[in-house]
Amino acid sequence: MKRLIVILGLLSNLISSGQEVNITPKPVSLTIREGSFAITAKTKIYLSNRELTNSALFLKKYLQEFYGMTLESSSKESPGDIELILTSGQKMADNEDAYSLQAKTQHVRIYGKTPRSVFYGIQTLIQLLPTEHTNTIQIPAVDVSDYPRFSYRGLMLDCGRHFFSVDFIKKYIDFIALHKMNTFHWHLTEDQGWRIEIRKYPRLTATGSCRNGTIIGHHPGIGNDSIRNCGFYSQQQIRDVVKYAADRYINIIPEIEMPGHSSAAIAAYPQLSCFPDENTQISKNVAWEGSDSGKQVQQSWGVYKDVYCPSDFTFTFLENVLDEVMELFPSKYIHIGGDECPKDFWKRSSFCQDLIKQKGLKNEEALQSYFIQRIEKYINSRGRELIGWDEILEGGLAPNATVMSWRGEQGGIDAAKQQHHVIMTPGAYVYLDHSQSKHDDSLTIGGFLPLDKVYSYEPVPKELNSEEAKYILGAQANIWTEYMAYPSKVEYMIFPRLTALSEVLWSPKGAKSWENFQKRLPAIEKRYDLWQVSYFRGQSN
Repeated sequence: MKRLIVILGLLSNLISSGQEVNITPKPVSLTIREGSFAITAKTKIYLSNRELTNSALFLKKYLQEFYGMTLESSSKESPGDIELILTSGQKMADNEDAYSLQAKTQHVRIYGKTPRSVFYGIQTLIQLLPTEHTNTIQIPAVDVSDYPRFSYRGLMLDCGRHFFSVDFIKKYIDFIALHKMNTFHWHLTEDQGWRIEIRKYPRLTATGSCRNGTIIGHHPGIGNDSIRNCGFYSQQQIRDVVKYAADRYINIIPEIEMPGHSSAAIAAYPQLSCFPDENTQISKNVAWEGSDSGKQVQQSWGVYKDVYCPSDFTFTFLENVLDEVMELFPSKYIHIGGDECPKDFWKRSSFCQDLIKQKGLKNEEALQSYFIQRIEKYINSRGRELIGWDEILEGGLAPNATVMSWRGEQGGIDAAKQQHHVIMTPGAYVYLDHSQSKHDDSLTIGGFLPLDKVYSYEPVPKELNSEEAKYILGAQANIWTEYMAYPSKVEYMIFPRLTALSEVLWSPKGAKSWENFQKRLPAIEKRYDLWQVSYFRGQSN
């Protein structure tokens, strides 16, 4: 009996010493020690520097929300604390986002080179917490040393097709933070809705933020829901969201689409079109709700021929819009879209054809390049940098532009070879609007992107040499919301694929293991359950 007790005691120590440790993304180095640290209501969070306040607040909010435990902060060290320490003295990697976490029976210490790196240590600590509610929270004893592989780790949300509340946007930002990602790409304008208040142009939201109905089912649809769909973010709401993200060390890149995907803006200000007196073209077989005369906000998905006319009126409009956008968003990057711009209206516009001759341009593709380069010069004059989808390569790349490669990887390869920065976002690997199984019971845009394919992605193409590879900043997952009207659907589509991508972007290339990720997946799903989020359950079939 005595021997059995000893064996049971050793087994208990193995469990408490962290045999069930599951950290995703996988850290650079993880050592499991014997024992555990207990977080109780008496535990305090020690801050070595006031700059660590945001990290402490995030942890306190998480503990309160999911465990009902309220901890106090302290500027004095004492036994039993969670200690957040800003230091350059620790032996850490030569990376400004490097951190180390030491969990012992007496305390938990997180060291970071910067406040942001300490925040990443907090996300690791959160993953050491149990996934069930308990009065005493046991943290397994571990040593973690960690830093990210890529500097850009992003997630996009399209709020143009469907509008989402500020509360959900903040929740989405928390998802980004919890996965040690650092960029929220906010898609704010589309053919189906203009979602950002621009005070100089009030009709953008008065008219452009509403459509009279939405198609039912796959485009062109089997009908129209006849429900007026409206929504936009006030400038005060945007400032609030920008601060919320900044407190979590997340940069928000706003996207204002041009020259295509601009039906909502044209509906508000028809002079932006090359043919302002023509009615909006309605896609074949689309059931339309309300008036079909004049310029209208589109009610179906796809690509539309009525795009911005490259006139002085349009450029003045866009410069004024961008002035207000840049005042709201401190991001050095401003995304201008640049994708899927049909040239049909430009080809039959005498103004555009005269402009092509006047500027000595080769064709309409070169006219698009002229358009993008003119906008880039304006953005650069305000101390910012332009990002666009890989179509901005057509006709000649703007001198300082960063390219998001979505139509496969070739655009990113070409841009890197031209010594332009690149963010990889190929549809085949990171478009999370694609179905998660071959027989998905949920309406999606189509395609098939299983979890293992997301996990298999390598952002640096083999076609690049070591010097060219330096231009690959990282990668991003995209959520296009044609078929996502509710937050629960967005959650279902991103989880667990977002978690897989976070490991692709953070962990060392050689540390990736699909088999190991699969073993961690049940623990990952338990955390989703704790968060009470919707997610795809089970492997793709």
